[in-house]
Amino acid sequence: MAIINPLAALPVFLKLLEGQDKDAHRRVAWKACLYTTLLLFFFLIFGALLLKVFEVPLSMVRIVGGIILMRIGFALFLPSRDTTSIIPNAPTGGGDSVAFVPLAMPLMFGPGAIATVLGMASFVRHPFAEFPSLAAIVIAILVTMITTYLILACADKVVRYIGPHGIDAATRIVGFFVAAIGMGLIFHGVIEAIQIYLPARTP
Repeated sequence: MAIINPLAALPVFLKLLEGQDKDAHRRVAWKACLYTTLLLFFFLIFGALLLKVFEVPLSMVRIVGGIILMRIGFALFLPSRDTTSIIPNAPTGGGDSVAFVPLAMPLMFGPGAIATVLGMASFVRHPFAEFPSLAAIVIAILVTMITTYLILACADKVVRYIGPHGIDAATRIVGFFVAAIGMGLIFHGVIEAIQIYLPARTP
C-alpha cells in the first residue's frame, strides 16, 4: 500500500478524468487497478525467471530495489517538486485510454512496485514449501489493489473529506515508511552479498 500510494494518485486521477461522470471514474479506476494487479502478479510469478535469464543475483536486486525505494521515499517525505511530474505530457480527459498509461503504469506500477515485488518474491525460494509466505504476498497485493480501487472510485469524496493538507501529510508519512522498507532491502541484500561473495576467512 505504501508503494502504490493511492492518495498520491488522486490529484492525477481527477485531472486526467476532468469533466467525466462518476461511472467513468469507476470504470477507469477498475481498469487501471486490474492492469496494475496483472503486472504485479506477472513480476511475482516470472520475476525470478527474468533474473535468471539476465543472470542478476537476488542480492543485487534487493540492493538496487532498496536504493530505488529509498529515493522514492525521500521524494515523498521531502517533496521538492510536484510528484505528478513523473507523467510527462499526460493527456487530460482521455477517458478509458488513460487507464493503462499513465495511471496503471507508471503512476501505480512503477520502479518502486517492481523493486518491491521482486524483493518480496526473492525471499520465497521454494513456493510450495513456503506457501504461507507466498499466500501472504498474494493477499497483500489483492488487498492493496481493492483498497486502491475504492479510493480512486470515490476520489471526489476522498479529496473533499481529507483535503489537500491531509493528502500531503499522508504522503509524507507513507514516504517515511517507503524509505524504511528500502533500507531494509538494502540491509538484507548487503548481508546476502557478503555471505556469498566474501571469501571465508580461515583462522
